[in-house]
Amino acid sequence: MTRQQLVEQIFAKKSFLCVGLDTDAKRLPVHLLDMHDPLFEFNRAIIDATAPYCVAFKPNLAFYEAFGLHGMEAFKKTVDYIKERHPHHFIIADAKRGDIGNTSKMYARTFFQEYDVDALTVAPYMGEDSVTPFLEYEGKWVILLALTSNQGSLDFQLTADAQGERLFERVIRTSQQWGNTQNMMYVVGATRGEMFRDIRRVAPNHFLLVPGVGAQGGSLEEVCRYGMTADCGLLVNSSRGIIYASNDENFAEIAGNKARELQQQMASLLSQL
Repeated sequence: MTRQQLVEQIFAKKSFLCVGLDTDAKRLPVHLLDMHDPLFEFNRAIIDATAPYCVAFKPNLAFYEAFGLHGMEAFKKTVDYIKERHPHHFIIADAKRGDIGNTSKMYARTFFQEYDVDALTVAPYMGEDSVTPFLEYEGKWVILLALTSNQGSLDFQLTADAQGERLFERVIRTSQQWGNTQNMMYVVGATRGEMFRDIRRVAPNHFLLVPGVGAQGGSLEEVCRYGMTADCGLLVNSSRGIIYASNDENFAEIAGNKARELQQQMASLLSQL
């Protein structure tokens, strides 16, 4: 999916919501557990209920890899289902890959050829040759970890060099030599608030994938105040706050309602552009 196509979907649907499919087998509604593939059945119901209100889905690979071949089959079925039933939705594989060049080439082949997702989250720590193999696929996106919202991010990401440049700023500045606004985004946690101003000083036009709205307490209004661009420039992810809003038989309906609430807030914010 190109940037223009993504932007068109955002303004057509008046939404920049990404629904995270962090599908935890221990949190599935009981009535799904006797089905042949509970992970996929849960995902299918969530996808259909939330698709009218979002522009992207983000399956988190850890929740599928934990179940070996069966889990990866559920992941593939989920991706194929989105592509078949909701073909205009952006699909992000949240796998946080990144290794030496030859290994990254195989990871890129896995996700961009075998699974044919639109985007993949990538860790930048090993530098240019670990990231550029993912950028060789036209129409595909690298979403580079930049400033995350977990407590451990303080260990490295906010440390500054002798010139005062923090590590996350250097990652963003340097990586723009590898990719561009048409094939690279950055992960920035919603709980970072005003620091989105600092992000935009370094990357004024790149799309940002923003986890942490909802269960993690990030403010959608604050993210938009400091991070939104003329063509939106944001994909805001919500996982637990939507998909686990209920574990009763009407779980999908409740998830759809939660997604619609966020979409309505987003429509209001987009109208201010």
